[in-house]
Amino acid sequence: MPELPEVEALKDFLTEHLSGRRIVRVLPVAVSVLKTYDPPLDAVEGREVAAVHRYGKFLDLETDGGPHFVTHLARAGWLRWRDRLPDGPPRPGKGPLAMRVALETGEGFDLTEAGTQKRLAVHVVRDPREVPGIARLGPDPLAADFDEKAFAALLTSERRRLKGALRDQSLVAGVGNAYSDEILHAAKMSPYKVAASLTPEETARLYRALRTTLTEAVERSRGVAAGRLKAEKKGGLRVHGRTGEPCPVCGDTVREVSFSDSSLQYCPTCQTGGRPLADRRMSRLLK
Repeated sequence: MPELPEVEALKDFLTEHLSGRRIVRVLPVAVSVLKTYDPPLDAVEGREVAAVHRYGKFLDLETDGGPHFVTHLARAGWLRWRDRLPDGPPRPGKGPLAMRVALETGEGFDLTEAGTQKRLAVHVVRDPREVPGIARLGPDPLAADFDEKAFAALLTSERRRLKGALRDQSLVAGVGNAYSDEILHAAKMSPYKVAASLTPEETARLYRALRTTLTEAVERSRGVAAGRLKAEKKGGLRVHGRTGEPCPVCGDTVREVSFSDSSLQYCPTCQTGGRPLADRRMSRLLK
């Protein structure tokens, strides 16, 4: 899933490639992708892109004097830039293509989504705050005014475990499954630790890990072409997606806890005092 660093890099990429250019056609391929009807999808056609914004994991193409084209790439979506779009309209089918946006220059981009769970979303709205997911976003963790005091205030009454709290977009915007693992590993904290139980020193350590991990990921992604961002993200991860590999900090084996639709990875030595966390899915299989 694209998270804050990748979406920030896509924002920069699209700012360079779209700003001042006119959208001539928007071609939906998957019926499930469009989540709004007023303004209509074709309301962005014939308009120039005035600016590109990021809200958490949402991308917003602001058109000149017109509506906003907002997309959320969800779990398996992606944006694929094309220097030259194919001739003719795309054909609906079983492929990953969900929507195509064409520019007057012949360039454009495709929104694609792999897998069977279709969650990629496009909203055409007059104001990005009309998108429910944007309206309920918490603060951006890289915002200049998001300091340690503001972060501590969010955690004061947060009774969930850190893994779940960091992934909650209404608490902190833009962090998903991968970077929550990376942040907790950098902070040397168990994903099962209750957020409200953190001491002031632990809160400060988690805040530093949050800011540093995301800032470094953004810097690694900056200037990378859209098509290479997935590989860049994977290459920069230390524990997420690296089950069975040695921890780059201590050399212990990275372990995994599986859930119904996701998993987390962690280092026992760095994060849980050497104790493996119970994998409930595996425990049920062994009963």
